[in-house]
Amino acid sequence: MSTATHIEALLKARIGLDARSIGPGALDRALRERQAALQAHDVAAYWNLLHSHPDEFQALIEAVVVPETWFFRHREALLALGRFAAERVFGNPTRQVRVLSLPCASGEEPYSIAMALLDVGIPPARFRIDALDISACALARARAGVYGSNAFRGEALDFRDRYFRPCPGGFALDARVRELVQPRLGNIVDPDLLAGEAPYDFVFCRNLLIYFDADVQRRAVHTLARLTASDGMIFVGPAEASLLSAQGLQSAGVPLAFAFRKSRTDEARNAGPIQSRAVQATAPASMPPPPVNFHARPVPAKREPKHAPPRPRPAAAEPTDALAGISALADRGELEAATAACEALIAGQGPSADACCLLGVLHDAAGRTQSARDAYRRAIYLAPGHQEALYHLAARLEAEGDHAGATRLRQRAQRHTRTG
Repeated sequence: MSTATHIEALLKARIGLDARSIGPGALDRALRERQAALQAHDVAAYWNLLHSHPDEFQALIEAVVVPETWFFRHREALLALGRFAAERVFGNPTRQVRVLSLPCASGEEPYSIAMALLDVGIPPARFRIDALDISACALARARAGVYGSNAFRGEALDFRDRYFRPCPGGFALDARVRELVQPRLGNIVDPDLLAGEAPYDFVFCRNLLIYFDADVQRRAVHTLARLTASDGMIFVGPAEASLLSAQGLQSAGVPLAFAFRKSRTDEARNAGPIQSRAVQATAPASMPPPPVNFHARPVPAKREPKHAPPRPRPAAAEPTDALAGISALADRGELEAATAACEALIAGQGPSADACCLLGVLHDAAGRTQSARDAYRRAIYLAPGHQEALYHLAARLEAEGDHAGATRLRQRAQRHTRTG
């Protein structure tokens, strides 16, 4: 076995990294960089230095792990977080929401989480965000809170105007947001990771599992489940959803959020399971959806007067399995097929708040902003307290500069949380 292979095995043992996952030549480039830094004439000499210099393994990690991240990446997950967190905070006047972000890299994800929670009106004292990463250099950048243009991607950059100020080198994050995040070293491969901490309401671990082999993936998912409260939620990257499903976690049913909950068997043993409003938006969060017999013949609708306007179909009549199937299409990235299926469902079954809101999400994801707004407004017309539609439309208005309109919608959603 070559020395480079020994180093590859060491990285896998200590941080779970499957060298094949980072692309051909990435480890070789990192080794050359560290050899040059230590003036080691070959890999064998570097191997000796790796074991004799206490900080060198950390330096090798820094050279190998090059995070690719930006603010509000996979925005739908952050919007879903805001909705579910608001339900918990405004439904309980003493509750504090706990969120974990790992790996947090240079801070873009945990700070996005903080901004998303502030945007839905949650007071800073009502949430806590712990941010873990294996890279000390990345954590130092996170604490500094200064970001270049590459950290801001896409067209919806309204948050930058609210929470950043221009500075030499890019944009500086408002100190009030930085103070909401606690960066610290942590390694998901460590079986005792955060062993002394209480479980978290929401755990973000996106685009990390793809760098592990199957055995490390299983152990990492077990750790994530251990760190998550019984009624909590885990958010992963798009390519990682099947890994959680394979280990018995259940999709929260929020299209494009890639959010999972513990199994219903576990939830049944604990009070107050969280419910996904993407499936049952009109029921209080603590109530299970009503049973639906999908094989029964539909009851003929009462005949309306000839010139009476059609009554909207109540959201509870929507076949939840059809919406779940459309959500599954969206989660696989088949946005056009999901949009066509949602439109066909509305045409065949009649409009419902849940279906219209889902259609809005699909239009939003495809960049059809006007169609998204129309669908959200239709959902709110059908169910004035539909929180998901209210929050989505608020986010859409915020991105377009209508801050007052967005604030009104969020306040309206929060009122329904308190009274729902």
